[in-house]
Amino acid sequence: MSDPIKILITGDTHLGSGRVESLAITNSTEQLFGNFTSKIQNADISVTNLESPLIDKGSTISKIGPNLKSPVQSLKVLKNVGFNLLTLANNHIMDYGEEGLLSTLKACSETGIETVGAGKNSKEASQPFMKAIKGTRVGILNIAENEFGTTNNGSPGAYALNPVKNFYQINKISEAVDNLIVVVHGGHERYPLPSPRMKETYHFFIDAGAAAVVGHHPHCYSGYEVYNNAPIFYSIGNFMFDKYTSAQSDWSKGYMVELNIDNESLEFDIIPYIQNAENAGLHPLDKKESGLFDDNISKLNAVISDNEELDRRFKEFCESSRNRYSAYIEPHSIRYIHALRNRKLFPSLLSKRKKKLLLNLTRCESHRDVLQNLLEE
Repeated sequence: MSDPIKILITGDTHLGSGRVESLAITNSTEQLFGNFTSKIQNADISVTNLESPLIDKGSTISKIGPNLKSPVQSLKVLKNVGFNLLTLANNHIMDYGEEGLLSTLKACSETGIETVGAGKNSKEASQPFMKAIKGTRVGILNIAENEFGTTNNGSPGAYALNPVKNFYQINKISEAVDNLIVVVHGGHERYPLPSPRMKETYHFFIDAGAAAVVGHHPHCYSGYEVYNNAPIFYSIGNFMFDKYTSAQSDWSKGYMVELNIDNESLEFDIIPYIQNAENAGLHPLDKKESGLFDDNISKLNAVISDNEELDRRFKEFCESSRNRYSAYIEPHSIRYIHALRNRKLFPSLLSKRKKKLLLNLTRCESHRDVLQNLLEE
């Protein structure tokens, strides 16, 4: 018989912008984490996703999307509040290249915080965190969807999503530990549901031997389900990320996942909060906000449990993204033409035949292998 243990998992943390940066570099633990400090400190393993490299100066990589970084000094506030493990597999950890990643790994090592999900090469990045706690062997594997910072070879980066490779690794690790938690950074930004592909993939990970799957990246929270007695949380939202505007209220809401492991049983609690909205830092929900959160989670869970409705919602999301994605693939980047085309005042420059060709190049696995290889040059 082993003693019960707690694992606390939180979402995206970026300590390099706005009010959070100012409070982090002055080690203002109480202002940032408030009443949640004891919850973080009382867990045997407290995890947050470090969404940006820890580096004070450096050169950004060439990529699509913003390049983030946080001051090295800001790490101390995570240590002081009680975090002892950082997940690094995400789409920003390589924003300042190898220099940024090495600076992050060095800072974490010197501060006494362990990391998982990124390394000097794909082999190092794929290594799980494993530890025996109170007689229970725990493993945490951290994976990111493929963007500019993932590695599949000898280059530094984040551990890449590859369902077949991930399946075999999960299966192997699960035989060496009592409970394996898989943390995945992926999903569609600002869309509060998983795609059908994501649901299928996370089920696949449970089938491989994971005891739970926890997701983040969309910058909003999603629902959860229990599949084959294992919980899957599709997105737990931002944890400490200051970018709030009144038009982005979903940005400020999220929840922590507390996994309670007692011998062979695994139970969970979710702990909702508001972060960096009108007031900086983490704050508990009031009674009205708590009721709205519970209602919304129930609705999201109902959609997730219904494959037909989940597919319908995803198609709606894709349709709402039509203009943006069309602009990505049109053979020009003239803003005014895009605006006219969105109003159907200017035709697409892609012929039906060209669209079919693009579809086949991206849909067919063999064509996609070649296309991706050439585009990565």
